[in-house]
Amino acid sequence: MSQDELAQLMNRTTKTIRRAETDKDTVAEITINEMRLALEKAGIEFIEENGGGPGVRLRK
Repeated sequence: MSQDELAQLMNRTTKTIRRAETDKDTVAEITINEMRLALEKAGIEFIEENGGGPGVRLRK
């Protein structure tokens, strides 16, 4: 997924996504939560620690 696509899903600017990815500035927790929700709606599953470490996968 591109930064533009994620920004559109979140109703945010691409600049917000870029800032979150590069961690140059402090990103608000609400923005991180919005990002996670947008990715989950797009079919991404976040996997909790299960002995092999946390991760992500595409939902079937």
